[in-house]
Amino acid sequence: MLVFTASLSLHIYEDPLSVLSLEKTVRATRTISKAHEAPVHVCRVDPTSTLLASGSADGVVKVWDIQRGYITHVFKGHGGVVSALLFRFVRDTSAAITTEPTIHLISASMDTRLRVFDLSPAASRSGNGRPVTVLEGHVSVPRGLDITPDGRWLISGGRDSVALLWDFTGNDALVKTNKRRGEESKFLVPILARTIPILERIEAVGWVGEDNESLHFFTAGEKGIVRIWNANSGINLFKLSGEAKKDTEQRQEILDACHISTISSILSVHADHNILLHSLSSKSLTQQLIGFNDEIIGATFLSATNPDSHIAIAANSELIRVYSVEKNDARLLSGHTGIVLCLDHSVDRRILASGSKDKSARLWFYSNESLSWSCVALCEGHAGSVGAIALSRKMHGSGPGEDQPRFLFTGSQDRTIKMWGLPTFAEGDADEPHHCKSLVTHKVHEKDINSLDVSPNDRFLASGSQDRTAKIFEIAYNNGSGDARGVIRLLGTCKGHKRGVWAVKFGKAERVLATGSGDNSVKLWNLDDFSCVKTFEGHTNSVLQIEFFNQDLQLASTASDGLLRLWNIRTEECIATMDNHEDKVWAMAISSNESMIVTGAADSVVTFWKDCTKEQEHEHQVEHEKTVLREQDFMNYVTMKDYRNGISLALAMDQPGRLLSLFRQIMLQESYASTDASNRGSITGQSAVDAVLQNLPATELATLLRHTRDWNANAKTSLVAQTILNALFKLRTIDDFARAFDSGDVLVRVKNPTARRGDPVSLSELVQTMIPYTERHLARLDRLVQDSYILDYVLGEMDDGLIVDDEMDVDV
Repeated sequence: MLVFTASLSLHIYEDPLSVLSLEKTVRATRTISKAHEAPVHVCRVDPTSTLLASGSADGVVKVWDIQRGYITHVFKGHGGVVSALLFRFVRDTSAAITTEPTIHLISASMDTRLRVFDLSPAASRSGNGRPVTVLEGHVSVPRGLDITPDGRWLISGGRDSVALLWDFTGNDALVKTNKRRGEESKFLVPILARTIPILERIEAVGWVGEDNESLHFFTAGEKGIVRIWNANSGINLFKLSGEAKKDTEQRQEILDACHISTISSILSVHADHNILLHSLSSKSLTQQLIGFNDEIIGATFLSATNPDSHIAIAANSELIRVYSVEKNDARLLSGHTGIVLCLDHSVDRRILASGSKDKSARLWFYSNESLSWSCVALCEGHAGSVGAIALSRKMHGSGPGEDQPRFLFTGSQDRTIKMWGLPTFAEGDADEPHHCKSLVTHKVHEKDINSLDVSPNDRFLASGSQDRTAKIFEIAYNNGSGDARGVIRLLGTCKGHKRGVWAVKFGKAERVLATGSGDNSVKLWNLDDFSCVKTFEGHTNSVLQIEFFNQDLQLASTASDGLLRLWNIRTEECIATMDNHEDKVWAMAISSNESMIVTGAADSVVTFWKDCTKEQEHEHQVEHEKTVLREQDFMNYVTMKDYRNGISLALAMDQPGRLLSLFRQIMLQESYASTDASNRGSITGQSAVDAVLQNLPATELATLLRHTRDWNANAKTSLVAQTILNALFKLRTIDDFARAFDSGDVLVRVKNPTARRGDPVSLSELVQTMIPYTERHLARLDRLVQDSYILDYVLGEMDDGLIVDDEMDVDV
């Protein structure tokens, strides 16, 4: 893979597909710091993948040997920015012996001309760098070039809205002969065979094959569609996508396209950072890759093929992004003419509702026949942007799989709520969306309506507004004999927030309502008397989304502080805080089985959070079982006075308290006279303990020294620390300590993750921290010895005798 950067450098990478792990970084095998004097706009690799051509803004074209990394040719003289490049390989099949293929490089530039350069060895030795011919025919910048495999037909397309067909071997082709240094080369000058009007600026053109001796080619450009043409007749055979609207042409314009012959598809790159793959055989969109999400303001799970198989995203655009969770694919739903502000789904998650700045709401249905989403209903009538939407939670229909929502609520900047009756639609209704009828229109708030929610039994409607209130309405809906009627009646108002209410959500099992506000709090309201029963505080900025889950025992909230918080409703405590965003988290969606939470933020990032509670509980249980078994083994070793295994196990468990108790027990036994000859001369009082200290592995030796340092800092435990240090210094060499800290430096940190930031882990730092305490303990012992002389003197005076100098001698 070859990449030119804005810093004018060329990076050559190994094949990214050869990297097995996604976590492994693909390294550049070669880097050329300054490939051109100006930014590179176009580049092309020859069919054999041995040569690379690059064209820059200063009109210079360079040809590179990819494997060796040096320049083979430099061509100047272009009148402006180089706009397109193409290699032409032609082999002489009529010759009796195999000959080197003829290699030409065709370039296009801002001066509207096409130049053909000869890359043959003879032309390279001449060193003039001039084109063998210059083709004129375009009146604007040529942007696309392609040639047939036999090297005869060249197609060029430009921003002059025409495609030109050039014949390299026509009957009327001219033969151009060059003679220099005794060498002769012949070149067939191509002639213009046909001019085909395309009626749009062309950014890409290419051959797609032939049918009954008729060549076909594609064009792509400003209108965002790919067209297939007959080169002989100049007729447009078909197009591979719908034509973009006038106000969206600039965003959906195709910047580049290519034909992938192995799968018979056209790959197009659009100005809105999307990549589309169209099949030529089925004439349909087969795959779509979305390269960039703008500020994400809405998200919801959908169940198309499987439960929660897709997720819909509203991303500061009039297009709704529907991502497949199961595979690498996405779809863009077009229909709105303004930015989509809100999303909701039906109970079975097969129907998607959207509200937009174009003052309308749309319903989208997944068709099993076409395997795509299509708009089936349109709700128009608001005087302002639709910023809140909610579908009914109960379904009606004639049978399983045919259930559909009964009604739809929309809230707008015009401060009104509308209730819409929804028609019954089937899979064949995708051609023209139904126009829904408004059943109810009420002005319910003094400021913009931010959120709507319908209770699980379809009896209540909740609305949240910038006027700092949330209101509860009773819903009366009657479908009757096909003439739907609906009424909403205000039941109560929830007052208490100090800022606007951004989110409202009914409990799934309890008669409660949760509200999230700009005052950084989440409140829980009783639907019987509309009183606030609980308040959750912890966010440092406006709460934007809330969701109940786990049978209404927990609550999830997102806010402008970029955090996702989980709350225990009973205790009003935050049980988890998750951070992966750098801006406002506008969107949150929970899967139907509540095993996954998706959040989207203004930083254009969509984060999938998986519920790992069971896994963590299992890990804790396994760890607890291991700990219990180790503790039982440790107690057994102590009971059997197996100090060797006891010390090793205490070090392995990293339990300094148990290790200290064990050493104290050993030293207590040492204070009594032992008749065991095997322990005579032991430093610690037990030869087995000496053997353990002498043979400790490097990591355990470093851990023991760290514990000894801590014990040495306390006068009560300093005797144990000094005894261990005495034994270690006599039993181990300085090289042992150096190797322990060289190999165990990182492990000391890992085994003690709660260690203070300034904890010394190197040998020199550890010794420096133990020296002051050791000197203090030595000074204290000296004072105790001196004080013992005073005691002897007092006892001697009590016997009315003078202490003789010989009696004052004390063995220390």
